[in-house]
Amino acid sequence: MILDDKTDKKPKIEYPCDWGFKIIGTDKEKLKACVSDIMAHRDYKCRDGNISKNGKFVTLNANCEVSSQEERDELFKAFQDHNDVKMVI
Repeated sequence: MILDDKTDKKPKIEYPCDWGFKIIGTDKEKLKACVSDIMAHRDYKCRDGNISKNGKFVTLNANCEVSSQEERDELFKAFQDHNDVKMVI
């Protein structure tokens, strides 16, 4: 996938593909439990991300294979709607 800032076209994503989610919250252990719950029925990788300067926010980077845009959007929404997640990118 190549992003081009000179066009309004969406990038063409070929599925299945590996997709990453950056999950931001205030409690690393709760975020890990969230990822485990949402990704329970699939192979995934999760690694620690950054911690904010004042230590209030933490990030996790979760990756898994998605087979379609719909599946990708469902996972994004599940993270977004989780009580322990402040933001997902």
